[in-house]
Amino acid sequence: MVSELDLFFPRSKPVNPALLGTIVSGSLSRGLEAKLSSARLIEGVAVGRYVVIRGQTDRRFFGMITDVVLETRHPEVEQNPPGDPAGFLAQVYQGILTSGRVHITPMLVLDAQNEIRPAKTVPAHFTHAYDATPEEVAEIFGDADEPGYFYIGEPLEMEGTRIALDLQRFVERSSGVFGKSGTGKTFLTRMLLAGIIQERAAVNLIFDMHNEYGWKSQDEANQEVKGLRQLFYDGRVSVFTLDPESSRRRGSKVDYTIRISYDQLDPEDLEMLAPLFGFTDVQTNALYMLRRRLGRGWVRRLLSEEPDAGLEALSDDNQIHEGTLGAIQRKLAQLHRFGFLVDEAPDEPIGRILDYINSGKNIVLEFGRYGNALEAYILVANYITRRIHRAYVNRKEAALGGQGQEPRPLIITIEEAHKFLDPAIARHTIFGTIAREMRKYNVTLLVVDQRPSGIDPEVMSQIGTRVTALLDEESDIRAVLSGVSGTAALREVLARLETKQQALLIGHAVPMPIVIHTRDYRELYAEIAGRAVDITEGAAALYG
Repeated sequence: MVSELDLFFPRSKPVNPALLGTIVSGSLSRGLEAKLSSARLIEGVAVGRYVVIRGQTDRRFFGMITDVVLETRHPEVEQNPPGDPAGFLAQVYQGILTSGRVHITPMLVLDAQNEIRPAKTVPAHFTHAYDATPEEVAEIFGDADEPGYFYIGEPLEMEGTRIALDLQRFVERSSGVFGKSGTGKTFLTRMLLAGIIQERAAVNLIFDMHNEYGWKSQDEANQEVKGLRQLFYDGRVSVFTLDPESSRRRGSKVDYTIRISYDQLDPEDLEMLAPLFGFTDVQTNALYMLRRRLGRGWVRRLLSEEPDAGLEALSDDNQIHEGTLGAIQRKLAQLHRFGFLVDEAPDEPIGRILDYINSGKNIVLEFGRYGNALEAYILVANYITRRIHRAYVNRKEAALGGQGQEPRPLIITIEEAHKFLDPAIARHTIFGTIAREMRKYNVTLLVVDQRPSGIDPEVMSQIGTRVTALLDEESDIRAVLSGVSGTAALREVLARLETKQQALLIGHAVPMPIVIHTRDYRELYAEIAGRAVDITEGAAALYG
């Protein structure tokens, strides 16, 4: 039956439901404007959606929706809108005086030879924009089923389309996982680590500040979550601990307990603690002099309650001011809180760690109760990383000289990364050195942080791949997007991510920025464990 409305305003022929709209204006620098197809509801088009514009010369432009706009072509419509949004006037206006418009940022071009290049031109007027197909996504991002690729999530509103992360490129440079508290950074990080371990892209050393990666932890619903050691029960993951009592209470299966002798500490190990221990510049510099004068047992002698003639002689000879010496001793007394520091260690932990890494075993170092003490976390992470890096430099240089094999690629994961990479200290710390080296010695970082604005800008510029959940502080958004083209458009996308299971991927391991709905970690665990990938069955098997 033909309605009165159809007589005056005949409806157009059915259109391709995948058709998004028609390009009507824009530029390469500002992006493209597309009038939304009459078959599409503007409410169903979200910022971050992945689209393809089919050019007129066998080119396909790949881009992202970065804004959605309502427009009118007559001021009377704005001043006197129809009272009924589904009424006669509203339907008359729709498509004639009102329409939807989307802003598309073009990023890549796939030419007739199927070569992928950055977009350096724009499609012509009236070119059609479409939803990207799963096959087109795979052309750009790779096949998640191919070796070396890892299925990390789905593009927005493209359920069943899998986004693959190129793990070889991911481990080539330092990477970061960012997001404000409560956005699932730990689950994102655990998922990335699981992919790296599964594909054997690199070996990992994970400084597990809150005991969330090793044996098991809990999610926000207080459900038990398998850790990497339980997930990879074939021996690929080992758990080390600083606090065996805590590990035992939590049921964690521990392979080695780390003990560090006071005699194994160097001034460089303590220098990063200066802001937390309250060392002045004079006192920090004095640590190096004390090490030279007192020798290997310098820390133990400073902490001893017995009279020390050697220390008194340093003060009497004016080699160090008595007040400075006393202040150093009082501040270093805080080390007594850490039970993993002992007078005599049963062995040298660095050798044990290197043995595991050299054999391809991934290490999760649990901090137990010491994870609540930032001083302990910084001390241990700095102590171990400095020595591991030194060993890697020696092995890499020996390999270049034909005197041995190259060391395995190593990723070191640190949380609260801004504490190690603050602009005031990043240039002088081992972590800043590793980030700037860009895997020169086969060592990279995976930094996890909720305050990327606290990380030195030079270091951030070397973070190759950034996996970013919701951020709402402008300074943090600006830091994550530093060095990325089209930041104005991406800023809007990043600020509108949902709190859970959404992330923006940009950088070295992905050919273009893309917003994804991250895969369910229970599904991932079931897949790796060889169980059915059905989420319900997987959850029952993993949590039941």
